[in-house]
Amino acid sequence: MAMSLGSNKGVSASINMTPMIDVLLVLIIIFMVIQSVPTGLEASIPQPSPDGPATPERALVIQVDASGALRINQDVVDAQALAARLGEILKLRADKTCFVKAAASLDFQDVARIIDIAKSAGASRVGLM
Repeated sequence: MAMSLGSNKGVSASINMTPMIDVLLVLIIIFMVIQSVPTGLEASIPQPSPDGPATPERALVIQVDASGALRINQDVVDAQALAARLGEILKLRADKTCFVKAAASLDFQDVARIIDIAKSAGASRVGLM
């Protein structure tokens, strides 16, 4: 940085860098704060159970085939009665986890609707198969 102390050359046209450096430091701090905020889905990784793998009797599986027919553990359920039936089943269970197994040809919005119904019926966690 050059500084003029009253020489005979006249007016000096040099850029004052201090405000520009201050602005850059503030921007760096803002970007660091924004980048450190966690975003995304909260997912839990499956852990092995100490008493062995879950048996089909313990797991609650909602199956949706390509035509849209619903089953809860192989029992056929009407779409309008799904929430009520899930509510009855989940009231009796200590583990309120259920799984959704859908056909690959279904749209995600159809699967998301089933997940929403399961959550509103009282499921604490919903897994996808």
